[in-house]
Amino acid sequence: MKRLFLKIMLSQLLAVPALAVLPEGHPAPAIEAQASLAGKALNYSLQDTLKKGPVVVYFYPSAYTGGCNIQAHTFAVDHDKFAAAGASIVGVSLDSIDRLNDFSADPEYCAGKFPVVADADGKIAKAFDVAVRDAAPGKTDTRGVEIHHGFAERATFIITPDGKIAAAIGGLKPKENVAKALEIVQQLKAGQKAI
Repeated sequence: MKRLFLKIMLSQLLAVPALAVLPEGHPAPAIEAQASLAGKALNYSLQDTLKKGPVVVYFYPSAYTGGCNIQAHTFAVDHDKFAAAGASIVGVSLDSIDRLNDFSADPEYCAGKFPVVADADGKIAKAFDVAVRDAAPGKTDTRGVEIHHGFAERATFIITPDGKIAAAIGGLKPKENVAKALEIVQQLKAGQKAI
């Protein structure tokens, strides 16, 4: 029995690789920034959104890139499941607000379901201890448009209404990242501790 328990615990540790980001229980940094929802710029406040329930804050490298397209699409498809668990979603990248206006409205990706924040200088990502890489000269997106900004590491945080980090998710493929975030917010709704 002890061996089975140890195997299960070890498999959980191996399933979600460690991230060099703010840990569970740490207060989430404030997010007050320009964002886009359904193609329209707005002022986003994490603190205001937390008044409605938990928030899934996901950092991604760039709009209109392979994995980020998949992740945004998956969050949009599963949006109602997150809402049923009482959670809101917000994406954060180093994209400009103009790129995010297109991405947030694109029916193939965000589909107007959740806001995406423009963290052009990477200050928000750095406040969450998310690694940021410099722009890669000549790098283009899936539309063939050159990308002139840096890239944040893919990392997802579940923030509880008291402003604390319930979980940090990283090292997973985009769809698995979304599935793990959904599992955690559903556990929070059920009153269980997030893993």
